[in-house]
Parts: sequence; C-alpha cells; structure tokens
Amino acid sequence: MDSWRSAIVDSGDGQIRYRGYDVTALMRGRTFTDTIFLLHQGRLPGEHERALLDAILIGGADHGSGAPSCAAARLALSGNRQSLSAAVAAGLLAVGDDHGGAGMGCMEMIAAGVGRAREEQISLEESAQRAVNEARAQGKRVPGFGHRVHTTDPRTAVLFGMARTGGVAADGIAFVEHLEKAVAAQVKPLPINIDGALAAVLHDLGFTPPFGRLVFLISRTAGLTAEVAEELAREKPMRIKIPVQYDGEPPRSLT
Repeated sequence: MDSWRSAIVDSGDGQIRYRGYDVTALMRGRTFTDTIFLLHQGRLPGEHERALLDAILIGGADHGSGAPSCAAARLALSGNRQSLSAAVAAGLLAVGDDHGGAGMGCMEMIAAGVGRAREEQISLEESAQRAVNEARAQGKRVPGFGHRVHTTDPRTAVLFGMARTGGVAADGIAFVEHLEKAVAAQVKPLPINIDGALAAVLHDLGFTPPFGRLVFLISRTAGLTAEVAEELAREKPMRIKIPVQYDGEPPRSLT
C-alpha cells in the first residue's frame, strides 16, 4: 500500500517539524498567526503580513450570538451538553456562501478579474465592470458586498489601511474597490463587507481562493468556543425554545 504524502508536517520520536521548522523553536519565537501563515503558505510571514492575517482573524472571530454559526452552536449544546465538539462543529457547519463563506467566492472573482485585465490588457476598472455585468446577467450576487447589520463595515477600512501602510495593497484591493463602484452604478450602493475585504487582502498576500473560506473557519472557531463555553456555564439544558407558528393542514380524520 502506498504511503500518504504530505509536505506540511514531519513528526517522529522526539521531533515535530512544520514545513521544516522545529515546533519547539516556533513555540519559543513565533506566534499562532505565524504558524497559520506557515502551514498554508509554506513560509513564515513578514511583520506586516502577520499583522494583516492577525487582523483578519480578529475581525471574523465573532459577530454576536445571533449569527447563524453561533446560534447553531448554542442550539446544539442546549440539546446535547455532553459534546462540546459537536456544538462547535454544528457552528462550523452553518458557515456557507451566505454566512462567512463569501470570501472564497470573492477571491475567485478577484483572481479571474485581475487575470482578465492582464490577459486582455484592459484596466482593472473595466474588468470589474464586466464582472458585475456578468453576475447580473446570470442572476447572481457579487460576493463580498452588503451587510445585514452594517451600512459601512468598520473592519474594511482597518484592513485596507493596514495593507496600504504595510506596502501589501496591490491589485486585489484595487479590483475590489472598482467592484464596489461598479455595483453602486449597476445595482445599488453596497459596502465592501468583511468577506470582500479579507478576500482582497488575502489575494494580495498570495493566498489561493479556498483560504478565503478556511480563514473564516479558523477565525470563527475562536468565537464558537467562547459561545459554547458561555452557554454551558450560564444556561440550562434545553433552554432554547424557538416559537413556531403552525400554518399547515387543519385537523383531519382518516375516515
């Protein structure tokens, strides 16, 4: 039977290496954010790269107990207090295109749009306008825009400002800003949300589109563990009661 192949971790008796770096050296001299970057990129980040990934992880950690992932985790624990892992897993399973998962879709759109601009020798602005046109023609939303709570997502300006100060901002941020203008002109004004912001920054950091969703899962796990711990400490089992308004068939007889 062929062995599994992996370039991520090499472990044996008395030693563990992440991408070639001894884990004990990383434990003494690096951060958890550095380690996430290393595991996914194969190299250690620079100071500004670390700060940006750290900011992304903080920005997505939690958004209140009513967010689908947090609500799902608390609901699962309310009915099954014997499994903390099941509750956290329930929260992660609630993440998708409509909740915390649009970063991947936005990164795919950025990669395609930036690539088209280079291949066809057109401006990023024109490429963004075409991307919005195509999304509208297909009846699809442009991922990474709009928020059910924020008229302006406060996290976006922070990430873009840090990226510019650190010299990281490049085509990803520029393309998303052109997308924002195109969406406003062709649909209606919608703010760049955390998914669109992290997508732009991660593109400029060299990550591939799947990381746009994976980073949210990494980040939100921190919040979910806190939500689950609070539910366990402060609430009683089966305390979550969801009101249901029945609108089905009236009573019927079999005869």
